[in-house]
Amino acid sequence: MAIIFRICTEDDLHALVKISKETFVAAFEKDNDPDDFKAYIQKAFDPQKLASELSDEDTYFYFLEEEGVLLGYFKLNIGRAQTDVHDMDSMEIERIYVLESHQGKRIGTLMLQEIINLAKRLDKSYIWLGVWEHNPKAIRFYQRNHFHKFGEHPYYIGNDKQTDWLLRLDLH
Repeated sequence: MAIIFRICTEDDLHALVKISKETFVAAFEKDNDPDDFKAYIQKAFDPQKLASELSDEDTYFYFLEEEGVLLGYFKLNIGRAQTDVHDMDSMEIERIYVLESHQGKRIGTLMLQEIINLAKRLDKSYIWLGVWEHNPKAIRFYQRNHFHKFGEHPYYIGNDKQTDWLLRLDLH
């Protein structure tokens, strides 16, 4: 059984909206105010917003599939599409999610390796991301994979101001 990475196209919009909502809800709904969370989901994963992001030349969505079954996805930003660090030598991992039914199978590690390979092919010096300070499982995953903290930034779920740690992995 071969796992493949496939860049998303406009034809994938419906599936992208579905997996984006499903994975984000599974990961964070229990830890957030229901009204703030609902407002965030409606805004962040609005089909028109995701369609616009899909058409952005500096944003890349990838699906991870096995025998036609969707396992997870990630979203990468370069150049002006980056949400915080705007360094032309960097690539942002804005989202990286594995469906709950496929977690614990080292799929996140496969995804991260693919992202590293993509960043190297694009001649990026480092990869960075924001991770919620109250997500110790994700923080440990990135630290095991040689990311280190270099800052923080605010992240809003609805009106709830939260703090993301900024982590980076140097590639050279």
